Amino acid sequence: MSETFWESDTAVETAGETASMDPQHSSAEAAALAVSADDFAALEERIRRTVELVKRERQARAGAEARSAELEARVTHAEAQLQAQSPMMEQLQNELNALRAEREQVRQRVERLLKQLDTLEL
Repeated sequence: MSETFWESDTAVETAGETASMDPQHSSAEAAALAVSADDFAALEERIRRTVELVKRERQARAGAEARSAELEARVTHAEAQLQAQSPMMEQLQNELNALRAEREQVRQRVERLLKQLDTLEL
């Protein structure tokens, strides 16, 4: 397990030098090299897939950051509109309160007039 890639190549090369003298070792060496090539191809494919995954994730992140920036701009704009309309809302609320108070005064005056009419008819 602690053997590195280069150490395993060195071991294969030294094994190859001794195996070239023995025909049985030659076939074992070829099989080991074939497995090593298969392992290398599998590793290469995994690296390719990982690179593609990283590319997709970076694109997704860039898209999410763009959407986030757009939403932040919209929120800022909405807050600015709300602050601009706040004085107008306050003014309208004051006007509404004044109209309600005036309506109450008119109602009271009409009631007084009706009472006066009732007293005159008696």
